[in-house]
Amino acid sequence: MRAEDQFHLGLVVEDFEGTLAEYSAAFGYEWCAEIGGVVPLTLPTGNAVLDISCAYSRTLPRLEIVRRVPGTLWEPVDGGGVHHVGYWSDDVAADAAELTRQGFTTEATRAGSGGAPFAFLRAPSGLLVELVDRVAQPGLEKLWGQGGEGA
Repeated sequence: MRAEDQFHLGLVVEDFEGTLAEYSAAFGYEWCAEIGGVVPLTLPTGNAVLDISCAYSRTLPRLEIVRRVPGTLWEPVDGGGVHHVGYWSDDVAADAAELTRQGFTTEATRAGSGGAPFAFLRAPSGLLVELVDRVAQPGLEKLWGQGGEGA
């Protein structure tokens, strides 16, 4: 993995529409349409299926605003800070294994069936990192280039 593979900052929020409007008014962000749906995951406690949705900014630097999923790792950070940092990965399993060897802890993974693989790992320092399979990059870049439907 390389620093230049970092492509978004993720914020999990309680007030999804309000956050989009706030960042648009304050910083001029433009938003893509909300995306997401039911996602099968593997968590440390076992398999789960969660309804996860988000909106990416078309504006750079890229933000991902995620709707809160109560009782999961997709909860807002105290004080409204950055929830995670997203990186492209050419091999999510290998990159996750390397981070694990460096002391990161796996918090959630998704296999490739039904969507691009991803993994969330927590650094010893507390930073949550999302690895997203690069196979998703062309689709997301297409989304980012389209007109937004958000605030």
